[in-house]
Amino acid sequence: MAGALTEKRIDWTGIGFAVVLTLVIIFPLVVVGTWAFANVWRYPSVIPQEFGLRYWNQTLARPDVWSAITMSLSLSTVVTFLSALICLPAAYAFARLEFPGRSILFFSFLAGQAFPKFGLLVAIAGIFLTLNLIGTFWGVVLIQLVGTLLFMIWIPVAAFQAVDRRMEEAARDVGASPVRVFWSITLPQAGPTIAAAVLLSFVGTFYETEGAWLIGAPQIRTLPVLMISFINNQPVIQYGAVLSVLLWIPSFIALLFARRVISSGSFAKGFGG
Repeated sequence: MAGALTEKRIDWTGIGFAVVLTLVIIFPLVVVGTWAFANVWRYPSVIPQEFGLRYWNQTLARPDVWSAITMSLSLSTVVTFLSALICLPAAYAFARLEFPGRSILFFSFLAGQAFPKFGLLVAIAGIFLTLNLIGTFWGVVLIQLVGTLLFMIWIPVAAFQAVDRRMEEAARDVGASPVRVFWSITLPQAGPTIAAAVLLSFVGTFYETEGAWLIGAPQIRTLPVLMISFINNQPVIQYGAVLSVLLWIPSFIALLFARRVISSGSFAKGFGG
């Protein structure tokens, strides 16, 4: 009887923490989302006096907004492509090959995440200044590549290590070439986890702000950098709120994809789960 009562005991502390955490995360999003669709919202009213799309029309009619969106998408696409081109072969080598200094080199990719990011960016900016890369598209590409290393090295390494070696050996035993084994056995198993890493890199690059501002300003202006200038220089809150909602779209798409990958078990398998 005592055991049954213990099993039915409700963890009110855990529920309380969950509610507080939800409010901390959700409440700011609700406020920003409300501002984006508020034509008129004056203190002390709890809800806007008028809802509408007035500020959406005004924000999307600005040429600098579309220029920033185009720049962010272009940077994210180029950085993600180059990161995949450089890092995926390296990840395969780390997962399958033994060579001198392998462990040290592998963990060195974490070094960029172990130090204060802005200090690292300032040091890199000093080098870029001598190379005339400040205020250039490719300067921002190079600085944003640094932020993709953790996703595009560590996650694919785990994915390649989790591939069933017995299936690869069986395919080789029946005469399949190494390229055929990779495309038919290795890549289909590691693919979903690698796709998640690519998507995380794209979204992370899309939101990256410090490098784009420090290396690219004022010639290169991404959507997050533009949003900061709107918040700091515009007396109308709705402009910044509209840009914030626009920035949520890539995260929403990424969450939908990540949910499918995680629910399928492929992502956990990539980490040996």
